[in-house]
Amino acid sequence: MSSSKRVAAVQMIARTEGRLYDANFDPKILLALDECKELCYDYNQMRPTLRNERMEALRGIVGSMGEHATVVSPFWCDYGANISLGENFYANHGLVVLDAAPVTFGHDVYIAPNCVFSTAGHPIDAPRRNQGLEYALPITVGDNVWFGMGVLVCPGVTIGSNVVVGAGSVVTRDIPSGVVAVGNPCRVLRQIGPEDAARYELFEEE
Repeated sequence: MSSSKRVAAVQMIARTEGRLYDANFDPKILLALDECKELCYDYNQMRPTLRNERMEALRGIVGSMGEHATVVSPFWCDYGANISLGENFYANHGLVVLDAAPVTFGHDVYIAPNCVFSTAGHPIDAPRRNQGLEYALPITVGDNVWFGMGVLVCPGVTIGSNVVVGAGSVVTRDIPSGVVAVGNPCRVLRQIGPEDAARYELFEEE
């Protein structure tokens, strides 16, 4: 299946606009998933020192990305075409992006190991869920955001700029700009202020 057909399948899902669609049995969607998983598999087998080759392979997976982006293997996503990576994007081991809807990361976003961004959700009632139906809502992340280890971001969430999301947080609702947010469910802990710039001493060799 060509990348153009993978993009076409993603565009079809986009037209659902949060309504239920067949994610488990539609042949076009299944082929798009298979193609993206194959691309991710190949990416994850590449040697870490092949930086230029890895960059080009990543460009073949995601919809768009800045000139400088790093995603440490393993990395998995559903379609890839719905993912936008800003400049200086960095993700450590174990990033998972379920991108049935758009997932947009701003500039200078840092992601610690084992984080998940999922736009996909399923009906609460079992009969429709068992039919393979799901919905998808976009995730948007601003600039200068740091996600600690093991953060889970749920469908439909928007996170502002200049935000720190603490390790282990489950983000179920929007987070405003300029804050530290932690917990399950994730809540604003405090504002980020000038005192944070002086919190750590810079190491200098003697």
